Amino acid sequence: MLTPLAPPMNRTFASPIVASRKWLEGVTFPPDRPLINVSQAAPMEAPPLALREEIARIALEDPSAHLYGPVLGMPELRAQLAKDWSAAYHADISPEQVAITSGCNQAFSSVMSTIAASGDEVILVTPWYFNHKMWCDMNGVHAVPLKTEDDLLPDLEEAARLISPRTRAIVLITPNNPGGVEYPPELLTKFYALARDRGLMLVLDETYRDFDSRTEVPHYLFRQPDWQNTLIHLYSFSKAFRLTGHRVGAMIASPERLEQVEKYLDTVAICPNQIGQRAALWGLQNLSEWVAGERTEILVRRQAIIDGFPVLAQKGWRLLGCGAFFAYVSHPFDMPSSQLAPWLVREAGVLLLPGTDFMPKGDKRAEQQLRIAFANIDQAGITELFTRLAKIAP
Repeated sequence: MLTPLAPPMNRTFASPIVASRKWLEGVTFPPDRPLINVSQAAPMEAPPLALREEIARIALEDPSAHLYGPVLGMPELRAQLAKDWSAAYHADISPEQVAITSGCNQAFSSVMSTIAASGDEVILVTPWYFNHKMWCDMNGVHAVPLKTEDDLLPDLEEAARLISPRTRAIVLITPNNPGGVEYPPELLTKFYALARDRGLMLVLDETYRDFDSRTEVPHYLFRQPDWQNTLIHLYSFSKAFRLTGHRVGAMIASPERLEQVEKYLDTVAICPNQIGQRAALWGLQNLSEWVAGERTEILVRRQAIIDGFPVLAQKGWRLLGCGAFFAYVSHPFDMPSSQLAPWLVREAGVLLLPGTDFMPKGDKRAEQQLRIAFANIDQAGITELFTRLAKIAP
């Protein structure tokens, strides 16, 4: 037994991504049926060649890239993101409202540390992103589940009912992880108004914004008067530029909030990855067409999921949500998803995550649900995935 161990950490479950890797131990996948890994949403390919060449140039020619930098990130990157986001959201965002972090998970952890402490409450939409729940658990913050129905969209009236004197924030993700759904702008405006009127922060994780299927502005929250008193926006460069290993994320919030965030970041990482930040800046300035191509490919795969799903629907499966990198499904079997997921590794050569990783303990719906992260399989891979799943009979 490990002693001493802080009780909140002891109560925090292990990362589902880490835990699911253990299901592969001792399993052999024949050449004619290789593993289909749809468990993780992170790109599994390196950045495009042009960006890798720029990274190499930076490493060789820019001595400052190997030193400490500003805690809140490179001024040039903050300014570029402010400029680009102002154009994208038809708003006026300043560099002083932008901070760069070591990935979006650190953006979430750092800003939540300025909002909620042990004993406080934070409303998380279910199915939730497991790392958000893990942060709450290890910090003694109670994650209040906001249930969704089959459309996977949060209900405003239910959210209002859940607010208590201890509530500090509402957390939303769009396009959603794990559900894939894209929240309508009107719904986001209503949640913003609820948070503003009740004195809460609205934390909006838009990690997958580059892969939204819509062409119009995804929301108008940055155009709300005094938005920075209520809204905190989170983003990741990992998905757009495949910079997962370089750990570069961002947040947009009030300068006063970022002053507090700076304390956390200085304690944890001192500064974001300097080479990664320069790579992200170069990507923003040079890779817009490449990112557009990546988005198109993801939308093609999304459509392949929708078009191919009838083969599973005939077997009793249901497609609850599909978008960004994810399809969230309901399976028809008596076997609970917490057992079905590791069984699929052995019997079908498929690695995916059970709904129990994204729902409160004891929620029976979770045992009928699975998340498919399809960003790393092409149309042929999606067809093969559905073929294998259609054949299973646990």
